[in-house]
Order: sequence, then C-alpha cells, then structure tokens
Amino acid sequence: MPAAVLADPTTPAVFAQGWAMGAGLILAIGAQNALVLRQGLRREHVGAVVAVCTLSDWLLIALGVFGLGALIQGQPLLLEIFRFGGAAFLMGYGLLAARRAWRPVAGLDAAGASAGLGATLSAAFAFTYLNPHVYLDTVVLLGGLGARQPPESRAAFAAGAGLASAMWFGLLGFGAAAAAPKLRSPATWRVVDATVALLMAGLGLQLLLKPL
Repeated sequence: MPAAVLADPTTPAVFAQGWAMGAGLILAIGAQNALVLRQGLRREHVGAVVAVCTLSDWLLIALGVFGLGALIQGQPLLLEIFRFGGAAFLMGYGLLAARRAWRPVAGLDAAGASAGLGATLSAAFAFTYLNPHVYLDTVVLLGGLGARQPPESRAAFAAGAGLASAMWFGLLGFGAAAAAPKLRSPATWRVVDATVALLMAGLGLQLLLKPL
C-alpha cells in the first residue's frame, strides 16, 4: 500500500473491517470452497487450486472496490438496489445455512477418481467465474462496502478482504488433509453452517440498518 495510506491512523481499522467482511462472506461453503476442500483431502494439485481461487478473488475484490463499487456509490438508486438486494441475498443465504445446520447432511466425501491438473484447474475457473455467488460476494457486496470508505482507505479495505481470502483458501486446501476425519463428520458441518448463518444475518442487518 502507498506510504500515505499506511500513515493514515484509520488504516488498521479499515484493514480489519475489510478482513472481517471478507472472512464473513467467504466462509460460506459453496461449490468453489468444496472443490478446494476436496483437492486438499485428496492432496492433489492443492497449491494450483488455492492460487487460482485466491488470485481470482483478489481481482474481483479490486474490481468491486475500485471500479463497480465507486460507480454504485455515485448512483443513489443503484445504492438502494444493491443495499436491499444484497441484504436479501445475505439473509436468504443465512437461512439456507441455518436449515443445513438444523438438518445436517453427510460430511464431505473425498472419494472419486483422480483428475489431471488441466481438468482440475478448469473446474476451479468454472466454479469461480461461472458462479454468480462469487460476483455477488466480491464485486457487489464487498465492492459496495469498500466504496463506502474514503478513497485513500479503499486500498486498505481491499487488502484486508484479500488477506481473508488467501487465509481461508490456504486453510481449506492445506489444512484439509490433517482435518479429514472431522471434515467428514456431519456435526462439523452443522457448526460451520450455524456460524455462516449468524455471520450472514449480521451482515444483512448491517446493510438494512446502515445506508450505503
């Protein structure tokens, strides 16, 4: 980050806010995260998949915070659309997570035939760029939240959100093998989904109660 940004006394708080928001959104277990988990459990092409997902998140977060987020900020009607639409999406996703926590399914299964590097990376790109939830999380929601920051603080917000993404994907990929027995337990997914439900409800309420 530029020296002027680092010298700003609000930078650590904005960085922490970006990290918390990024962590809250990325924690949801979806197709992209499930792929990283499966590769970690199989110990196949883990580094490549983690790199694709992390770098893609960084790109989309930057696009949202510095591009689309700024556009939304200058359009009051768009702000309200994304505010209420984002809140509805977050709370709806939270309800789905709460339902999964109430009625957990079987744990993640790492079984299946091995895939080559090309096929695995193709799946990672597809689960990232063909997944509308990824754009909602990074470009729309994180971008809208980042655009609320003063221009000199947006880099800190984006850096915090990007760090949360790197930490999460790294944990999923490289920590999955060690945690394999627990990751196959429905009880573990119940805890994860309950946490996701609380985080999504909190973020949704924040959007409803605090205008963009």
